[in-house]
Amino acid sequence: MARQGSSSLPLPFPLALLSPDTGRRLWQVSPVARRAGVKPGMTVSQAIGLCPTLKLCEPDPVHYDEQFSRLVATLATVSPVVEPAELGRAYIGTDGLEGLFGAPEKIVEMIQCGVRNAECGIANESSLVKSALHTPHSTLRVGWARGKFVSWVAASRAKPGQAIIVFPGEEGEYLAAQSIAVLPLDPDTHRRLLQLGIRTLGALAALPEEAVVSQFGRAGRRMWRLAAGRIAEPVVGRVVPEPIVAALTFYSPVGERELLARTLDTLLDRALKNPRRIGWRVHVVCVRAELEHGASWRATATLKDPTADRERLAAPLRSQLEQSPPAGAVERLAVEFTAFAPGTAELQLFARDANAAARAGRRHALKSAVREIELRIKRPMLYHVIEVQPWSRLPERRYALIDYEP
Repeated sequence: MARQGSSSLPLPFPLALLSPDTGRRLWQVSPVARRAGVKPGMTVSQAIGLCPTLKLCEPDPVHYDEQFSRLVATLATVSPVVEPAELGRAYIGTDGLEGLFGAPEKIVEMIQCGVRNAECGIANESSLVKSALHTPHSTLRVGWARGKFVSWVAASRAKPGQAIIVFPGEEGEYLAAQSIAVLPLDPDTHRRLLQLGIRTLGALAALPEEAVVSQFGRAGRRMWRLAAGRIAEPVVGRVVPEPIVAALTFYSPVGERELLARTLDTLLDRALKNPRRIGWRVHVVCVRAELEHGASWRATATLKDPTADRERLAAPLRSQLEQSPPAGAVERLAVEFTAFAPGTAELQLFARDANAAARAGRRHALKSAVREIELRIKRPMLYHVIEVQPWSRLPERRYALIDYEP
């Protein structure tokens, strides 16, 4: 959970990582702390009240991101279809790998060889790798199954250094004994299930599907099918291009926010000019800072409307820099574009100047807006006004409306 060597506490101590966004809440909790009632998301005061011996550790998000990126890159050498789900968990599509590696046991072995210092799980068709970031005690946890949900459950139940393989057709039998806690439920739904005496997936799957739907609606149908092993969600591979990074190392640590803001603008310009960015709008941008004494700081912005405009990318990052500045002088600052949306791709490649590219981008955005309006209203509502009989004395004859097609 923490950087190797950053803590000398013995393993039985209850440990918790503070949230990277705010130091007042917990982010990750060790099993010993969980047994004392401590949960992620709790405030520090609540956690200390439940477990006075709880030891708090400062997070190092930059280190975690680097380790997870390394894990994903390693998985890509085994399968071309890798879907990072969240920090520490990724899905791998293994369809067709039997022809290369053989039985599921062989595929699992290939993963274990590739990511020996991570905890992971894999699935057929849709597969999961659940990794704990590199720590002195990290070992492989492997789960192989058909579908992301079943493989995640298998990976989370596997012992360190071992694998659980759920063969096709055995999903329902394997899931029957699992707790309903593995389902992606909100607290209210989880509480209602417990009040009804439903504590395992088998108990939930034994109920009539329509009865569950009548009680919980559309979400009930999904959770019943997950519990019965009826859903096998496919893996969605990574969107190209690969993440783009622009970084700058300072000769001496910098603490002035104004200088950091100017450096941020420079790095954004440099990243936007990267040839791999041409034709793509930025959807997620992240700024990372390596601080003195080995600490780190990170701010991430997800844009509702992807853009390639520097000011629109910089605005949310500057806001986070002002509201939650780094807790120390910065030695290295990096900007990373991690997710993209198709933008002026097909048009900007042929644009002879910036104005032509801008016009192409506006036309693309206009087409998207028109399409969204038609989907919502179910009929065209935008029209062109054209001259028909400008000499007519009747206004309604001078002009006509035709469907708008950008």
